[in-house]
Amino acid sequence: MDYKKFLYEQKKRDKSLKSKATKVTVKEIRFGPQTDDHDYEFKKKHAEKFLKEGSKLKAYVFFKGRSIIYKDQGQILLLKLAQELEEYGKVEQMPKLEGKRMIMFIAPKKK
Repeated sequence: MDYKKFLYEQKKRDKSLKSKATKVTVKEIRFGPQTDDHDYEFKKKHAEKFLKEGSKLKAYVFFKGRSIIYKDQGQILLLKLAQELEEYGKVEQMPKLEGKRMIMFIAPKKK
């Protein structure tokens, strides 16, 4: 077997492995620290749909200006979301404050 044929076979193998690899998409949902019940339910429904599709979910609470004093409300909101989406996915990263955002990741459950 000559070298060119070997390279061709290797490229072919790599291409087939790449096509079989799963691509993970990350969908984002943004909340405010004082998100109302109706808005929360609306966004929760979208989060549910994203997890059913098999996408990872990045839920975050964005604190504008002086609203950073409501960190506890933001954390409660994210934990409530995690609890209600428990049957569709599991929490990959607990709520963590990074600058003006409190971020949480939820991965879909395997089928």
